[in-house]
Amino acid sequence: MAEATSSRIVITVLGKNRPGIVAAITRVLGEANVDIRDITQSIIDDIFTMTMLADMAAASLDFTELQERLAHTGDEIGVEVQVQREDVFNFMYRL
Repeated sequence: MAEATSSRIVITVLGKNRPGIVAAITRVLGEANVDIRDITQSIIDDIFTMTMLADMAAASLDFTELQERLAHTGDEIGVEVQVQREDVFNFMYRL
C-alpha cells in the first residue's frame, strides 16, 4: 500500500479563468503517462481553481521533471501550478 501512495501526487492550479487551462495541464499529464485519479475544478468570480489527484506509477518522467514541465506550462497559460507528493500534502494539511 505504501508503494501506491508514494506514486500519488496532488496538483493544484490557480489563476484567472480562460479557455484551455484543463486541456493544457491534462495534455502534459497524458504525454507523461500520468494517470488522473480524481479531478475537481471551480470558477469563482473569474478565478479558476483545480485540484487533481494523480498516480505517477507508470510515468515516463520523474517527479521533478513533471513539476518543472507543469510549472512551465502554467507560466505559458498564466496560471500557477503546484505539484506535491500525496504523503507530503497530507502531512502539511492534516487536521
